[in-house]
Amino acid sequence: MTRVAVLMGGWSPEREVSLVSGKACAEGLREGGHEVVEYDVTRDLRALVDFLRPAAGGGPDVVFNALHGRYGEDGCIQGVLEIMRVPYTHSGVLASAIAMDKPMARHVFTSLGLRVAQGAVIERRSLAWGDPMSRPYVVKPVDQGSSVGVHIVREGDNLAAVEAAEAPYGERVLVEKFVPGRELTVAVMDDHAVAVTELRPRTRFYDYEAKYTDGITEHLVPAPIPEDVYELAKQWALLAHEALGCNGLSRADFRWDDSQPGTSGLVILELNTQPGMTPLSLAPEQARWAGISWPQLMTWMVEHARHPS
Repeated sequence: MTRVAVLMGGWSPEREVSLVSGKACAEGLREGGHEVVEYDVTRDLRALVDFLRPAAGGGPDVVFNALHGRYGEDGCIQGVLEIMRVPYTHSGVLASAIAMDKPMARHVFTSLGLRVAQGAVIERRSLAWGDPMSRPYVVKPVDQGSSVGVHIVREGDNLAAVEAAEAPYGERVLVEKFVPGRELTVAVMDDHAVAVTELRPRTRFYDYEAKYTDGITEHLVPAPIPEDVYELAKQWALLAHEALGCNGLSRADFRWDDSQPGTSGLVILELNTQPGMTPLSLAPEQARWAGISWPQLMTWMVEHARHPS
């Protein structure tokens, strides 16, 4: 029997989502026959080290990382686990750091020949001076997940309010030209792109509320899109996963402008090295569609944990 420690919580804006993910993952692991202990991560690093390597021995065989956002998803906690040589799920330090840094990830995507939306990193305060590009465009923090702090600026919107809302997330923001059309996502399990899901939110866009509120977003899997677009999205998701050096499960998000001919309207937005694992989450939904139950997915992730050298 494998002893699994589920790390959850943390102190990022995604804390509550992480707690839901962690509880669900712990239950799935128990259903799969594993011995599980849950741990709410705080800034007390000494307490975490003592938990993972107690003085009397008997620490976990593997860590299931259910943290989301900064410090849990950006390479920081992965660095601690590498130093301690504790096996852990999901990607390592470098892949996690690059994926979480949206501008850096864009550089990797374009180097692979993948299309991204027109965009640039600007100083947040410069938004108070006027539009950095023609509307509509998207303003987002450079290093947050779950659509935290993401705003679509349309005609008539108050730009000063957007600038103020971004203040908690740092002095730099990423601005990207808004891509009309449809929202797509692809889960990757190691060397296999599972499926393409189309997301149809009933809100203005697929924001934090749409992601984590039951009934707000319709999930269509497999996505009802042309086969060439479907296959290209899967190819790009796998290519990005491999190029960043991801491990285990990841999820790539896309926009597809269906007014453009063929596949020319497809753009990649970002890659999530630790996609959500709540009951509404997309990667587990695709796994279920592929015939992989929740306990089976949890066991697969533990079996594909990263083992620090």
